[in-house]
Amino acid sequence: MTGRAFEGKPLLSFEPLVEGILIKRYKRFLADVELSSGQQITAHCANTGPMTGVLIPGQRVRLRHAPSPKRKLAWTWEQAEVPGVDGKPCWVGINTAVPNRLIRAAVEAGCLDEQLGPIAAIRAEVPYGVNRRSRIDLLLTPAESNPDSRAIYLEVKNTTWTDGTTALFPDTVTERGQKHLVEMMGVLPDARAVLVPCLSRADVKDFAPGDAADPRYGELFREALNSGVEVLPCCFRYEPNAILWNSLRPLRPVSSFVSDQT
Repeated sequence: MTGRAFEGKPLLSFEPLVEGILIKRYKRFLADVELSSGQQITAHCANTGPMTGVLIPGQRVRLRHAPSPKRKLAWTWEQAEVPGVDGKPCWVGINTAVPNRLIRAAVEAGCLDEQLGPIAAIRAEVPYGVNRRSRIDLLLTPAESNPDSRAIYLEVKNTTWTDGTTALFPDTVTERGQKHLVEMMGVLPDARAVLVPCLSRADVKDFAPGDAADPRYGELFREALNSGVEVLPCCFRYEPNAILWNSLRPLRPVSSFVSDQT
């Protein structure tokens, strides 16, 4: 039920990332990094949120080098090393452009077959919701052999904040995230709605909504659960040249969500 048969399976592979030391992040999109050669470069930071608990000047980071005439910056910040919840260093994926690709790869590899059933097709960024003004990250079409023939609306949330061994989302107020929960409830019961917290660090044990950061999101999260929205926290391990499947994590029992964070 947890996808452990696939544990350690590389889902995304790439050229080895370049390591450096974070000097600072600024203007939301920029990060200054010192490479091992002593050269100081400016990298693009795709994560514009507060990056609570994973933004640590002086920490080791990993960067992708991809110079192109179409890009203002040749470097992109991909991963950050943080003190893990188990006391050991842990690499965290901080590029918010990666989780949608990663979850799609997990579905295609069969890591979620037990939870979703066989899938025939996947479409990305499909309009839905009120006046079709939102876009679902992934719209899955079940295969004929799937016992549930309903379309699956799958929303992905990059998750890096922790409280002890629990992964939390969000780490700041997110009106967009609140809207997504409401619109996912709106597709029920004619379709399935699946929220996938992408746990971009391998040291966490379970998942809960980040009530301390956004109480309203926590309220809507509980409402969504009661309405039939499914939650599949997918955990991954980050390496210099690949991202590996690290199984599903359980949802913390609803009754403990608020009390453990207050």
